[in-house]
Amino acid sequence: MIGLISATAAGAAARDRLAAAWPDRTRLYDGPVADAVRRAFAECEQLVCFLATGAVVRIVAPLLADKASDPGVVCVDEAGRYAVSLAGGHGGGANALAREVGEVLGAEPVVTTATDAVDLPGLDTLGLPVEGDVAGVSRALLDGEPVALRAEVAWPLPPLPVAAAGAYTIRVTDRLVEVAEREVVLRPPSLVVGVGASSGVPAEEVLELVGSALREAGLSARSLAELTTVDAKAEEPGVVEAARRLGVPLVTYPAGELSGVEVPNPSDAPLAAVGTPSVAEASALLRGGELLVPKRKSRRADGTPAMATCAVVRRPGRGRLAVVGLGPGARDLLTPRAREELRRAAVLVGLDQYVDQIRDLLRPGTRVLESGLGAEEERARTAVAEARKGQAVALIGSGDAGVYAMASPALAEASDDIDVIGVPGVTAALAAAAILGAPLGHDHVSISLSDLHTPWEVIERRVRAAAEADIVVTFYNPRSRGRDWQLPKALAILAEHRAPGTPVGVVRNASRPDESSRLTTLGALDPATVDMMTVVTVGNTATRDIAGRMVTPRGYRWQTAQEGAE
Repeated sequence: MIGLISATAAGAAARDRLAAAWPDRTRLYDGPVADAVRRAFAECEQLVCFLATGAVVRIVAPLLADKASDPGVVCVDEAGRYAVSLAGGHGGGANALAREVGEVLGAEPVVTTATDAVDLPGLDTLGLPVEGDVAGVSRALLDGEPVALRAEVAWPLPPLPVAAAGAYTIRVTDRLVEVAEREVVLRPPSLVVGVGASSGVPAEEVLELVGSALREAGLSARSLAELTTVDAKAEEPGVVEAARRLGVPLVTYPAGELSGVEVPNPSDAPLAAVGTPSVAEASALLRGGELLVPKRKSRRADGTPAMATCAVVRRPGRGRLAVVGLGPGARDLLTPRAREELRRAAVLVGLDQYVDQIRDLLRPGTRVLESGLGAEEERARTAVAEARKGQAVALIGSGDAGVYAMASPALAEASDDIDVIGVPGVTAALAAAAILGAPLGHDHVSISLSDLHTPWEVIERRVRAAAEADIVVTFYNPRSRGRDWQLPKALAILAEHRAPGTPVGVVRNASRPDESSRLTTLGALDPATVDMMTVVTVGNTATRDIAGRMVTPRGYRWQTAQEGAE
């Protein structure tokens, strides 16, 4: 919850704007300002104070205890010009909150945390448990000193400006290790513990078994991702409580699925009890991984039979492939989600001219793999291969990456061993349509006239079908130096079913500085004026030129009414 505190009418007005924008996230605090700040500090995860920073500093200073647990505090000035991240920038999320407040109020976020100021991801903000000299290693990164990355477990980290060797080290491991000087250890959630249990098993017995299994194998409990078991034990109190106290989810599977997992230590006992010869090993291995600790039983001080078994598996870090649409070219048509994925990617793969468009948005340390025209399949293979190494990868394309772009070859190459995230972008057809008016107001289709990947016979059949169906058509890749006859042929097919006066919109370099557009007709369009940077939209029989804008009505009732009026 975000506590909102104000002292003046102007502050209250800005406060109320935030409350209206975030009704489920905010709580208003009234009364004497100092008391309101103290109450909000005790009750909320974050605070936005519409007060002077000096006043807030004097109030919260005695309340500060630890940056890992203190709430984030943001101050907004009386004029609403600045949103200042005052305390808890990382741990309390104040830096991110200042940016959010800025977006709502039109204020400039002020962030002084060093890593954020130079756009480096903070080592304590990666979502992983961290140990060691965070301040020292962060300072080395900021100063440009060589910092080595030792990834004993592959994990999709954001970009970091690391070197092959250096006096400082970032170590990614799930093993129990002694943290050296000038070293930070990141703990990826790579370990899964499968648990088998008898009815009535005490939580302490499960916890002791899991803890000893990890310790004796030299593994860190801070890298534990989940406990797994069979569905029949989903509500076993001791197992549920053990997962809660370990702070990890309890994941359960049907016995039928577990019985199909090949394990080294099957047993008749669980087969008779829950219908599978293995619970601990099978549930931990079901989603793949390396068995580090085979099934072992708990030890009871009174010598009675063990009530719990466990097995430990290391699952490889799943690489992350974000397929990102950059939009038609204008920076303000690049979506916020696309920006975040570009900043998150440690590896960027793309066409060189598209990389140049967004190079300034990349964080320091991003590895860029760029190539020229005609290498689409190679770029797709490269992106998937990097993701399979456990990297966080962004594969970029213009417009929407799923429309005549990189998503299709990449997903054809990818299997289920990596995570794939699609990030939509504004397509050329949509950008051109917005410039022309509303040509896509009813059913429409996009057809590429390039026969590099599709035989012309197939393209022609699709154009003819669209013509006969009276569908608005947007032509991509309409004409190049080596392909100068396809567009005239396609227009001739449409002309068999549409009048010469049918509106046609021609837009070149939509949303870019040299954008140009014109509205013509099917009979008057000169194909020689069209090139590969152009999108051509041909209306249907209902499309009209209204005040110089291309408009296709949403329904045919409108067309009938217009014809009756005429």
